[in-house]
Amino acid sequence: MPINITMPALSPTMEEGNLSKWLVNEGDKVSPGDVIAEIETDKATMEVEAVDEGTVAKLVVPAGTEGVKVNALIAVLAAEGEDVSAAAKAGDGTASAKAEAKQDKAPISPPVGETSTKSTEGGAVPPAARSEAPPSGLPAISPIGGEISQSDGRTFASPLARRIAKEAGVDIAAVTGSGPHGRVVKADVDAAISGGGKTAPAAKAAPAGAPAPAAAPRPMSDEQVLKLFAEGSYELVPHDNMRKTIARRLVEAKTTIPHFYLTLDCELDALLALRTQINTAAPVKKTEKGETPAYKLSVNDMVIKALAMALMAVPDANASWTENAMVKHKHADVGVAVSIPGGLITPIIRRADEKTLSVISNEMKDLAGRARSRKLKPEEYQGGTTAVSNLGMFGIKDFSAVINPPHATILAVGAGEQRAVVKNGEIKIATIMSVTLSTDHRAVDGALGAELLVAFKRMIENPMGMLV
Repeated sequence: MPINITMPALSPTMEEGNLSKWLVNEGDKVSPGDVIAEIETDKATMEVEAVDEGTVAKLVVPAGTEGVKVNALIAVLAAEGEDVSAAAKAGDGTASAKAEAKQDKAPISPPVGETSTKSTEGGAVPPAARSEAPPSGLPAISPIGGEISQSDGRTFASPLARRIAKEAGVDIAAVTGSGPHGRVVKADVDAAISGGGKTAPAAKAAPAGAPAPAAAPRPMSDEQVLKLFAEGSYELVPHDNMRKTIARRLVEAKTTIPHFYLTLDCELDALLALRTQINTAAPVKKTEKGETPAYKLSVNDMVIKALAMALMAVPDANASWTENAMVKHKHADVGVAVSIPGGLITPIIRRADEKTLSVISNEMKDLAGRARSRKLKPEEYQGGTTAVSNLGMFGIKDFSAVINPPHATILAVGAGEQRAVVKNGEIKIATIMSVTLSTDHRAVDGALGAELLVAFKRMIENPMGMLV
C-alpha cells in the first residue's frame, strides 16, 4: 500500500509552509531518518526526515512551491516490494498541495442530504451550525463571510469581490456569479468593471442638520498606493512568510496591547571595567583556527543576565497576560532580537537567571549564528517571558520597542556614550546607556514596571552582583 508523506506541522502555530528543496528524486530509496526535504516556515528553514522505508514513487509538490498547507500530500512512497508505478498513480488522484489563494476560494457544499462535520478552520461544527437552511427570516452566511443568495435579494459574494465592487461603484447584485452556487468572485467583478457594469445607486442624502456618519479608517489598497508613484519608478518585491508574520504580529501587538513606557539612564563604567577583567582572564582553548578564548563577553550578554536577575528580584513583573488569569513564570527566559535578512527573529536564552555570563555569551553566539542562517528550531524562538532589543551598536541613543506576545515586557537598549553627569555637586564624565522598558499595562503597571527597571539599573551599575 502506498505511503503518503504530508506537509508536517513544524511548530504549534504553523498553518502552511514553503517546500524549498527536495533532497531526493523519484526512484530513490529512503530509510527512516533520511533527510528528504527542506521546509521554510515563517521563521526558519528546517529539514524533514523520512519516518518510513520505501522508494520515492512520486513527488506531488514540486520544489519551490509556496503556501503548502499543513497535512497536504507532498510525496508518495512505495512500500517494500510494492510496484512503484502503481504507487505513483495512486498519488496522481490526490489533490495538489500547491498554495491556495487566500481570497475567492469558496468551500464546496456537501451533497443534498449530507452535512459537513468540519468548519473551514478545521474544527468541529456544532450541530446547530450544520442545518442546511437558516431560521426563518435570517440570511444564511457563508463560512468565509459572503452572504448566500436569498429570496430577500441578498447576493452570495466573496468579501474581496464586494470590496472591489464598492470601490469601483459597481452594484454587486447586478453581477452574475461564476463561483460555486452562483457566488460572485473577483473575476466576475473585474469583468463587470471592464464591460461597464451597472453602478450602485447613490446613497440617500442625510436629513438636513444631521451629522455625517464617520467613515471607518481603512488602509489604502495596493492599487491606490501604486497610483501615487510613476510607472517604472519602483519594483515590487512580494512579501515572504516571515515578513507577513512580522506584519501580522506587530499589528496585533500595537492594537491589542496597551503599551506603557519607562526610561532610565544607567552608568556603564563599572560594567565595562568588569567585562574587560573577565575577558582578559578567559582561558584559551585550541581550535582549528588556532588558540581562541573560551568566551568573550559583550555588553549585551551582561544586559541579558541583568534583566533576568531583575525579573527574579521583581517576580510579579515576570508574567504574561491572558483573559482569564495572570501567568506567573518561575524562570526568566530572555528573548533577544536578532536582525536577519528580510526580517527579525528572537531566539531565547532559557533560564538566563541561572546561567553564568560565559554560558549566556556562548549560547547567544550560537543562537544568533543559526538564526541568521534560518536553522533555529521552533522551541528555540517560541515562548519566553521577556525580550531585549539592542540597537546600541548602530549608535541609537534611545527608542521604544514593541512588545512581542505573550511577553508583558521588552527592554530597548541604546548606545553607551560618554556624557557629562553631576556627582556630589561636580560635573564628571561617565559612560551612560539609556534603556526604555515597554510594558503591557494589563500585566505590568507603571509602579511595577518602575520597580523592575530600578532593579535592572542596580544590576548594571553594580555588576559584581551578577557573578555571585
